Amino acid sequence: MIEAAVIGGSGYTGLELLRLLAGHPEVEITAVTSRQMIGQKVTDVFPALGGRLGGLDRLVFEDPDPVHLAEKAEFFFTAVPHRTAMEIVPLLLNDRAKVVDLSADFRFRRPEVYQEWYEPHLAPELLAEAVYGLPELYREEIKKARLVGNPGCYPTSVILAAAPLLRLGLIEADVIIADAKSGVSGAGRGLNLTSQFCEIDDGLMAYKVTGHRHTPEMEQELSLAAGRTVKVSFTPHLVPLSRGILSTVYAPLKDGLEAKALVELFHDFYRDELFIRIKKPGELPHTLDVRGTNFCDLGVFPDKRTGQIKVVSVIDNLTRGASGQAVCNMNLMLGWAEETGLTGLGLRP
Repeated sequence: MIEAAVIGGSGYTGLELLRLLAGHPEVEITAVTSRQMIGQKVTDVFPALGGRLGGLDRLVFEDPDPVHLAEKAEFFFTAVPHRTAMEIVPLLLNDRAKVVDLSADFRFRRPEVYQEWYEPHLAPELLAEAVYGLPELYREEIKKARLVGNPGCYPTSVILAAAPLLRLGLIEADVIIADAKSGVSGAGRGLNLTSQFCEIDDGLMAYKVTGHRHTPEMEQELSLAAGRTVKVSFTPHLVPLSRGILSTVYAPLKDGLEAKALVELFHDFYRDELFIRIKKPGELPHTLDVRGTNFCDLGVFPDKRTGQIKVVSVIDNLTRGASGQAVCNMNLMLGWAEETGLTGLGLRP
């Protein structure tokens, strides 16, 4: 058993982490933090986590003091805002500790890119060490890492859809289009007018159409996949769902491949991946089919009329887009089967 701490356990991703870790056969949760809920029992705040099976009844939200926490656990999940993570993580990384950071602080390879889109980095020396936590692309590096930057939810959906196109040379474009829709939990639990029920119910809106901070993360990884600079024209939308992301990636198709052949190429690219499911030709992915799971479902569609390929990608933004992927990365870092604790069925009604 490994002793694990969740730093920032009162948000949606923190709650999802607690849900998954409570059912993990190799993990004992020894600390959970929240600045807003210090002293409150975890199961009073989240009654759904109560009962003997999860073992969370004894836990109380603590102050996120990294020096104190470093003595209470061997593995840490930092589910906190950017900047907060880069202040805490260097103090957690002692000789035995490992960290998966769910913020943006350790996703970028170059501090100047982080500074351009966020602010000056406070621990740039750790960026060279941190591994981008997308197992399908960096499994072997993750296994050796002590610090993993867990990918963002939108980038996970887009990168998994576009990486085969670029790695296999199916497109020549230096610009791809990513049109994405996310459920409201992606905005976090904080109070925000645009995520209030009367503002989002029965409606649909685009936001940050030219400056979303997930854009450079996508461009970093897709440029590496292509071996050249790739730009992403990314448009996010907020839809009246509690959880889920659907991203459609568009690009000019290099060769006139038929749908069956393209699906077979995607199958071959992801042939050994447990958490990627390729739909049959003509079948469309649905967000409800991945709800509460670590799966990414992909549908591949050539458009002969326009000469484009369209790849539809669906994930649960809280699970595959955050906490489930974080648990998968932990499993790899600790030498366990990557599906450990992630084999439960989904939440489709």
